[in-house]
Amino acid sequence: MQALVYTGTEKLEYKEFKDPNLIKGESIIKVSASGICGSDMHAYHGKDERRIPPLILGHEVSGIIEKGDKKGKKVVLNPLITCGKCYYCINGREHLCGKRVLLGMNRPIERQGCFAELVLTPDKNIYELPSGLDIKQAPIAEPTAVALHAIELGKESSKKSLEESRILVIGGGAIGLLCALILEKYKKCKEITLIETNKKRLKVCGDHLESKTLSSEDLKINDGSFDLVLDTVGLEITRQNSIKWVDAGGVIIHIGLSQPSGNFNFRKATLQEVTFIGTYCYTNKNFKDTLHLLSNHILGKLDWIEYRELKKGADAFKEIHDGTCSAPKIILIP
Repeated sequence: MQALVYTGTEKLEYKEFKDPNLIKGESIIKVSASGICGSDMHAYHGKDERRIPPLILGHEVSGIIEKGDKKGKKVVLNPLITCGKCYYCINGREHLCGKRVLLGMNRPIERQGCFAELVLTPDKNIYELPSGLDIKQAPIAEPTAVALHAIELGKESSKKSLEESRILVIGGGAIGLLCALILEKYKKCKEITLIETNKKRLKVCGDHLESKTLSSEDLKINDGSFDLVLDTVGLEITRQNSIKWVDAGGVIIHIGLSQPSGNFNFRKATLQEVTFIGTYCYTNKNFKDTLHLLSNHILGKLDWIEYRELKKGADAFKEIHDGTCSAPKIILIP
């Protein structure tokens, strides 16, 4: 098969790669579409110890079962593979499984990803494509589940209802835009602000949201202005802004993975009882709920997605790296 292979820091090659071998309890999927995630970009930058070249990246994927029990079925994959036996898996928190692995990772267990013509995945991670969801749009399900899970965590931890909360979303990539769309169109929140540094991307977000969208360069935000802050970027500066802008008793949901450490105002967090929650993925229930949202078009048109040929995927990665890409999400088509 042909695949886009991560071969070194900021290096991707479209080349021949060995086909996956079918094993019991799994299926081989002929990939229809696969999305570029922020975590793929971290690997591309050589900053992810779980993804070591050579490796096929990619975990947001849809396709058609080529070999397996349900051959010919159109499907979307939940790429988070868990043991199914531990305390977390048994109690509906499988995303915290100590043995969890993801498609497109090779530490601690190798699982080749989806930037390829074929991918192998456990049958329990396969969901039949809902009739109302386009197969090329379907990879957006995975980041939508991430956003939905983050919002549910914020709802559970906040003393205020989401509907009456002042909410800030930091970052206008796919996760940030999806958070804002879920809050606005599904949770019916009224006071949402999204901020983004990339003005091209900010315009795309503004075109798809009724909520306030602001450039980071034009910010005039008072301290303590928000009850809930969703940091979808994860830089030291965005964490510093999160704690500055959150009100007493508020909640910060930290989703981004850009910088692993840095200064943070723990004094304010302690004195004002600010709740800080880190989140990385989602539960199986979140994923199922996401398919309902998308297939019923509750989040509106998904025309903010941009499509590229898989063989030109290296160019797409470079555009994201250079900040010249306006689309919050690029999906690659084999």
